[in-house]
Amino acid sequence: MAKRILVVDDNLINLKLASEMMECEGYLVDRASNAETALAAIALNLPNLVLMDLALPGMDGLALTRHLRSQESTRHIPVVALTAFAMKRDEERALEAGCDAYIVKPIDTRKLPALLAEILKGR
Repeated sequence: MAKRILVVDDNLINLKLASEMMECEGYLVDRASNAETALAAIALNLPNLVLMDLALPGMDGLALTRHLRSQESTRHIPVVALTAFAMKRDEERALEAGCDAYIVKPIDTRKLPALLAEILKGR
């Protein structure tokens, strides 16, 4: 059975790129452009992994990750930060918030699918 990935990004081009890349890898993909839409998508279909932009309007990706970690039903879901923030402290903040991995944009289309497969295999 195909694994489900939720891609959360407010930039529609990045959302489309990441989603289509995951679909090409055989994943079922749900899309969200903000935290509220992401929470609604999670309530409908619990994903196996969340690919999370950190710079979201309203509740940002770090706050959303902390929220997911605080809930019994979602704390086990791997969250991979996907962000344009490339400073060392940004990665530390993402990992402290509960992200399982940290990927800097632009996306390396050769490495991302392998990383996600590795994370999903470990869960």
